[in-house]
Amino acid sequence: MAKEIERKFLVRGDFMPDVVSSTQIEQGYIGSGVDLTFRVRTRDDRGYLTIKGRSDSAGLERDEWEYEIPLAEARELLRHSPGTIQKRRHLAPVGGHTFEVDCFYGENEGLVMAEVELASADEEFERPAWLGEEVTGDVRYYNSQLLKNPYTKWHE
Repeated sequence: MAKEIERKFLVRGDFMPDVVSSTQIEQGYIGSGVDLTFRVRTRDDRGYLTIKGRSDSAGLERDEWEYEIPLAEARELLRHSPGTIQKRRHLAPVGGHTFEVDCFYGENEGLVMAEVELASADEEFERPAWLGEEVTGDVRYYNSQLLKNPYTKWHE
């Protein structure tokens, strides 16, 4: 079992000069248990199944298991999701860390969010100038919640 420790931020500036690669992602959720969420994702031409545990009270840490699966099976599983999230993920190395900057499309158009994975909850990291407000632990920004309550509907 792996432990996911990450912090999330809104992006408020031009991050593109730091980007070294980009991928297209579509993801959905195919069920949940009492303490687990089951996510299926396509990332360019690969498929993944991820099981995530419940986040700690700060929204910073949780258990995570991820498995690569055949792309055709991932696409088939996505049909069982009540909807999907589409985003373009950009990898932006800054200091000793790589930020994953997600630009959302569809019903979450306009949302740009960066995540940085850490080795420990108190690990220091360089904050690029384009990093905005921290939203770690704000459940509205969880991808599973963006599927239920899309960003474009927050101000209706």
